[in-house]
Amino acid sequence: MTRKEIREGERAAEPQSETARRKAEHIAICLDEEVQGLRTGAGFEQYRFRHNALPELDFAAIDLSARFLGRPLRAPLLVSSMTGGTSRAHHINRRLAAAAQRRGWAMGLGSVRAALESPEQAATFRVRDCAPDVPLLANLGAVQLNYGYGAEECRRAVELTEADALVLHLNSLQEVFQPGGDANFAGLLAKIERLCRELPVPVGVKEVGWGIDGRAARQFADAGVAFVDVAGAGGTSWSEVEKHRSRDDVRRAAASAFADWGVPTTVCIREARAAAPGGCIIGSGGIHTGVDCAKAIALGADLAGLGRSLLAAAVDSEERLDALLARIELELRAAMLGIGAVDLAALRGTDRLVHAGSWNRPDVPVY
Repeated sequence: MTRKEIREGERAAEPQSETARRKAEHIAICLDEEVQGLRTGAGFEQYRFRHNALPELDFAAIDLSARFLGRPLRAPLLVSSMTGGTSRAHHINRRLAAAAQRRGWAMGLGSVRAALESPEQAATFRVRDCAPDVPLLANLGAVQLNYGYGAEECRRAVELTEADALVLHLNSLQEVFQPGGDANFAGLLAKIERLCRELPVPVGVKEVGWGIDGRAARQFADAGVAFVDVAGAGGTSWSEVEKHRSRDDVRRAAASAFADWGVPTTVCIREARAAAPGGCIIGSGGIHTGVDCAKAIALGADLAGLGRSLLAAAVDSEERLDALLARIELELRAAMLGIGAVDLAALRGTDRLVHAGSWNRPDVPVY
């Protein structure tokens, strides 16, 4: 599906807010353009599993089950927050949610701000009927807490999506390069802490592709945040996305300088786990395969999140999306067999993930 096709599909819909139009552009750009940040990668290529020729395991006995937000998962995997607010996004969200339900993955929604601004767009975020049993995340930009949003708007976002939790996304550089962006990020930590006390559901925090490092993860843990999605560099770069949207030559040129900005996902996972040993950490950003997922969990993540790598399949067909999710799970299971890890606890505790620089030293663990 090209950007032109998405635009043509949206013309048939009701008049849209600026937020909704922006969301349609975002989908198109993520499908059509090269928007990966940190072109050297998210860091997963720097790690390899040392193969265990004698795993002493029955492949059928490998257990991927996990829990998140009080709900069981059949795999420690999350469909990361991506979209909503347009008719095209509605179909994508429902297809993703139905696939998450079939596979037992958690499901994140894109920013619900479009629905709060334009109630007619609320239906594009309603997927609970497609995914009655899996953890579902509502999503708002944290910066909106500085632009008139408070506990009431956050409650509405949770209620209209029937979500199990609210995730606040952090996207400072995107707002800088986005025309008319909201770039006042001052004083947000105190407001997030207050929201954690006031909201009746757990509150999480995620980046959008530049990473949450150990220092920030510790601050969020101290503030009462229930989970952190590090969303590190190496996946989608939203400065690159906004560069493709911009008609301002200066803004577009400046955005290009940030194509390699951010903290790689692998560094974020390790630092966040060290900073918040008992916290819930989601590893996302540049994850494409089940082997990447296995590495993220071995580095310290509780769940691995996949976003843009699922988008094209979700747009294409239910069958293609199901096949992709099944492939990712198979790769994860195969990696676990290959190192002799029967469950996620064994995967997290493995000493068989080694840095490329330590490849010839089997005594050197990941750290």
